[in-house]
Amino acid sequence: MDFHCHLDLYPDAKQVYIEALQRTEFVWLVTTSPRAYAATSRVLAATQKFFISPGLHPEVADKKHGELDMLLSQMETCTGVGEIGLDGSARYSQHFELQTHIFKSVVGNCARLGGRVLSIHSRAAAEEVLNILDANPGFGTAVLHWFTDSPSLLQRAAESGCWFSVGPAMMESGNGRKLAVLMPRDRVVSESDGPFAKVRGAHVMPWEANTVAIKLSEAWRVSKDDASIALKSNGLRLIELLMANVCHGSAIWRHPLSASVGS
Repeated sequence: MDFHCHLDLYPDAKQVYIEALQRTEFVWLVTTSPRAYAATSRVLAATQKFFISPGLHPEVADKKHGELDMLLSQMETCTGVGEIGLDGSARYSQHFELQTHIFKSVVGNCARLGGRVLSIHSRAAAEEVLNILDANPGFGTAVLHWFTDSPSLLQRAAESGCWFSVGPAMMESGNGRKLAVLMPRDRVVSESDGPFAKVRGAHVMPWEANTVAIKLSEAWRVSKDDASIALKSNGLRLIELLMANVCHGSAIWRHPLSASVGS
């Protein structure tokens, strides 16, 4: 399962999509802008294995902020939102105020709509992300993608009920492994973050997301099988949150695996 993938941005996206249909149980395809979501939804069909969500990535906030109203409208018929969030790193901090306006608007809309599942970018901005989430009770479920901030903020996020998506590239770094040890093991799911994430110079593919179980087993000091079972169980629970009466166009979409959650 892959709970954070920019599949539409692989150079050969259609071929990756076809192969992923054969090799994965589930892919959450996050988009970087509302127009990208609309275009991707036309080209790559949502199936029982693919969930496609609207987003507005903080790295493009200065270029895409005019699409915010489109995003808020798209959220009406989609129970997942992503990629959204904040980026306080030096490269993007000059637009932090604009990012914050967008993120507050999205999280507030989630609360208004009765809750959504969010795939959240929080690089160098986890405290601000958590403050906004805390200010909007009822927003839904937060999945912090590739968390890189401090252990104390990770603990705060965990205590607030956040989930974490972790990929092979994150576990290549010492900091990533250190943080993974501290994550609540019943709220960790696998991700690829492809095509942006790379391991040994190669793009991580959607069907490689679950290989993170190897490094997680080392961090958690459990067997690879136990880590894989935990990721599968967590993934099914998160799918249940994402897939309850999800609308793609006029069709009500439910993942076949969701029926087995809790059984």
